[in-house]
Amino acid sequence: MGSQSANLWVLLGLGIAGIVLMTRKLKRVVREDFGAFVHKLHLLPPPQPAPPKAPHPLTGLTFAVSDVFDIEGYVTGFGHPDWEKTHETAARTSTVVSTLVEGGATCVGKTVVDEMAFSISGENKHYGTPTNPAATARVPGGSSSGAAVAVAANLVDFSLGIDSVGGVRVPAGYCGIIGFRSSHGTISNTGVLPVSTCLDAVGWFAKDPSILRQVGHVLLQVPFAVQRNPRQMIIADDCFQLLKIPVDRVVQVVVKATEKLYGRQILKHENLESCFNSKVPSLKAFPARKTNGELKRYSIRDLAEVAMFVQRHEFITNHEEWIHSANPILDAVISKQLHNMPQTTEVDIENCRLIRNEMRSAINSLLKDDGILVIPTVADPPPKLGGKELQSENYQSRAFSLLSIASVSGCCQVSLPVGFHEKCPVSVSLIARHGGDRFLLDTVNAMYATLQEQADIASKSKPTKNAVTQENSAEIAKEKGNQAFKEKQWQKAISFYTEAIKLSGNNATYYSNRAAAYLELGSYLQAEADSTKAISLDKKNVKAYLRRGTAREMLGYYKEAIEDFSYALVLEPTNKRASLSAERLRKLFL
Repeated sequence: MGSQSANLWVLLGLGIAGIVLMTRKLKRVVREDFGAFVHKLHLLPPPQPAPPKAPHPLTGLTFAVSDVFDIEGYVTGFGHPDWEKTHETAARTSTVVSTLVEGGATCVGKTVVDEMAFSISGENKHYGTPTNPAATARVPGGSSSGAAVAVAANLVDFSLGIDSVGGVRVPAGYCGIIGFRSSHGTISNTGVLPVSTCLDAVGWFAKDPSILRQVGHVLLQVPFAVQRNPRQMIIADDCFQLLKIPVDRVVQVVVKATEKLYGRQILKHENLESCFNSKVPSLKAFPARKTNGELKRYSIRDLAEVAMFVQRHEFITNHEEWIHSANPILDAVISKQLHNMPQTTEVDIENCRLIRNEMRSAINSLLKDDGILVIPTVADPPPKLGGKELQSENYQSRAFSLLSIASVSGCCQVSLPVGFHEKCPVSVSLIARHGGDRFLLDTVNAMYATLQEQADIASKSKPTKNAVTQENSAEIAKEKGNQAFKEKQWQKAISFYTEAIKLSGNNATYYSNRAAAYLELGSYLQAEADSTKAISLDKKNVKAYLRRGTAREMLGYYKEAIEDFSYALVLEPTNKRASLSAERLRKLFL
């Protein structure tokens, strides 16, 4: 009897184990595409042209599109089943999808978006939230969640999304892939469901920077141009203070990669708060939010409010009629945003237009044609699935303070992965002026491998707190020196640069800057010595060669001065100062 009972328990145990294994297997089958797709399909490219014509540029690549892009014969679902039920199939395929297919790529499906592509979480209760391959217990980010997941899971080579206030940048950051938001208005939105017309920009995801660039060239249809290196890499210090992970972990990856590729002299630091205060005066007229009962103005936070206000206003304008007629059950995040929408006046709308114009002008003025602004993509690691954090005001404020810079100005931005922190992806963003899309794509293509190399080094090294503090103190001293230099207080500038050198003696910029101050005082021997030291630390430091050339000219070392100016010209062929100086000295002394 005991033996039969034991056998029964064994059989029962095996049965339960089989059920568990089968359940797990079924779950794997259901999620084999990570829940990224709502429709599988095949849009095949046209036949290849006959030789000697070149093959289509995107030949052999596959892509998916967020379910906001029209594809002939399919209803564009907009992340909500009630929308799909109440709308007809698309009569034609959207311009951007057609362009990619004609360029040689194969479209293999439509992917999940947040409800009505409105939020940045990536969660969708109707179609299921796509699984973030980089952090499975975390949200994938939205609105273009499925498109990002399809790339992150290697299901396609690239994918398309729409970015109003982060719809491409956030999921790229959370899934650890590259996400590009194009300059507003540069790529056609024909056949794309609108979220916020003034903010919507077509974007795309990829893992490979060369594919990202190829796709960009096809979509932007830009003529061939010689690739330019950035002449400024501006780190927005106040934006990095919003980060919820160690700031130096991210900043140093960008700094080290920039130094290695272009030299430290192109690195600059900027406080966007003061920049926007002076360059975007209309922000002061926008109603500020009270914090702890107090009215405090912060331009970056105000900019976040502007972006959310414009998104809500235009979303309501575009879709209010359908919401009232179909009466769909909307996600709590959307409902809360729509119910909290204040009464909108023409004055508010006009002020937002002014802010947009001033913001674009401010960013374009800061970056010019060859500058890059460096900010975090997102302030927080990806929140846990179903977490309350997503609806907290602090989370939203931090996120939109960063995302609104490109959204409101309309500038192009790319989110790049730079490793992991506590098993969550970390990202950084590069912004170029409006219309600088090709320049930004070229910069990403040139920098990406070095950024990944530096991210890998950073993940393996643990700098001491004292070393990090010293480096920060040196940067502060340098900035004080720069300010004194602008005010023509040469001796004071030299003191600050000397302090920076004592704190961090292997920084070429500190020596080069001190050389500039010595030149102003007529201390040519010291200027030559500092410039030589700067060149020994960074052989691509154009300013150091120019300053040493000037010092040597004043000391009567004309041949050596010509060599310095000539080498500066090799490093930077368009440098007029180097060209004119070398030519003038050759005429006089050779």
